[in-house]
This record gives sequence, structure tokens and C-alpha cells, in this order.
Amino acid sequence: MKNFLKSITLFKISFIILIMNPIHQLHGQQPHAFTSGYAPVNGIKIFYEVYGKGKPIVLLHGAFMTISSNWSQIIPELSKNRKVIAIELQGHGHSPFSDRKFDHGILADDVAGVMDYLKIERADVVGYSFGGAVAYKFAIQYPKRLNELVIISATYKSEGWMTEVKNAFNNMKPELFDNSPMQAAYDAVAPDKTKWTAFLEQMIALAQKPFDFGDENISQISSPVLLIAGDNDGLDKIELIKTYQLLGGAVIGDFGQMPKSHLAIVPGQGHVSLMNQSQTISGYLNGFLK
Repeated sequence: MKNFLKSITLFKISFIILIMNPIHQLHGQQPHAFTSGYAPVNGIKIFYEVYGKGKPIVLLHGAFMTISSNWSQIIPELSKNRKVIAIELQGHGHSPFSDRKFDHGILADDVAGVMDYLKIERADVVGYSFGGAVAYKFAIQYPKRLNELVIISATYKSEGWMTEVKNAFNNMKPELFDNSPMQAAYDAVAPDKTKWTAFLEQMIALAQKPFDFGDENISQISSPVLLIAGDNDGLDKIELIKTYQLLGGAVIGDFGQMPKSHLAIVPGQGHVSLMNQSQTISGYLNGFLK
């Protein structure tokens, strides 16, 4: 019993560090949005910001995060020669809380809806963590609307996470977020900050529900895919290699044509610290996206 309580305490400390780091470390000097607003999609409103001009690229943030807390260091580089569309998913940031059914597939529908609203037929899509899972779903559900796909520290099935991460999800409770910087950030921009606990409950319920989008669906993604992961980011690297194989990678490139999909493992990085390597990630994105 004592060891169990100790493990829960350590989990709580680790989790609070996890949710504090994006707020303290990922905020940067973000350029003013060229345009911003709400797109009416699928019965709710989704907040978006648009930066720069050029070929469109859609950014999907991680769980509990906002455009600013996830992408503030990346947007300035991408928007130099791209049209960047950053979206806040249902209940996140400026996007209002909704009791509407909440899962990865529906959120992917919302992404397509925002693109419709902004009259964007096709785009590159970049998703981090939770947003990466949504990006996988978008690739499966809307293949003709996807140019290239970038998945950062994310998986398309529960088994893609290490056991410790899955246990952390199962032990997650709303009170772990009490008086956290994440709550303060939510209160600062949410249309109705009284929905904070309901939003957490919605997110936690989804995190604790096993999911699997199907190996066969991943293998049928025809767009080039860049997988980026930290070497210690909580992803099961054996499963990650299997994912790369499904996408046509893990071959001997010297013996034939190099695969159109790429895999990048950033050394010495965890799930949160990976997103602080903005120059590294921007370099990968600029090198991969055409």
C-alpha cells in the first residue's frame, strides 16, 4: 500500500511537471495572426488563427494545450513562406466546450470543416501528441485533402504508448490540474471558464478509452509521412518502427529507391522537451515538406 501511494504521488508530481512545462517553456514571441476567428463546423464553433502566405499547412496541438502554448516557437519559421492554419480543437483554448460526442474521428471531421470554411482544398497537416492522433484520423478519413503528413510524438493506437504512459492515463484525475498553469491558461482565453472540469473529464475519458485506427488503414496512407519522436518520449519504439514499416519505411535505401516517408528520432528528448527543440523540428519540417 505504501509503495502504491508513493507511485501515485510520483505520478502526480511528474504529471504536474508535464502540464507546467508547455506553458512555461513553449511560450515565445508569436507573430500576430494574419486572421483569426471561429469556423462553424459540425454543430460547434472551432477557433483558428492564420499566419503568412503560401502553401497551406494545418497545425494540431497536443492535449490540454492551445495554439500559443504548443506552436509559438514553430509558427514564426513556418509562416515565412507558408500559409499556417493553427486550430484549437473542441473545448481547447478559445474553442467553446461542447457536450457533443468527442473522439478522434469527429475532431478530424472538424479539421476538414475548418478547411472548408477557409476554402482550403488540400493542405499539409502537422499534429503533436493528441493532435497527432487526430492527424492520423484525418489522413484516413480525408486522403484526397492531404498533401503531406507530419506526426510528432504520437500514435494511432493505445499500444503505441509504453506501459507506464498507459498507466498514467488510467490514473489521471481532474484534481491533478487544480491551480495549475494549464488551468490559468484555460481561464485566460476560454469562452466559459466554468467548463474547465467538464472539459477535463471529457479529455480524460477519451485518454482512458483504448483506441486503434487499424494497421491496414495506416498502410494505405498514400501521402508522404514524417514521424518525429524523442528517444525517451513515452512512445513504444518497437511499435514506432512497425508504424514506419507500414508507411513503407525501414528498408535498405542503398539497394533501391528511398521511401517517401521518413523517421526522425531526436536524442535526449522526452515528450515535452521535444517540442522545445524548435530549430530541430523546424529544420525537419522545412526539409520534408515540399
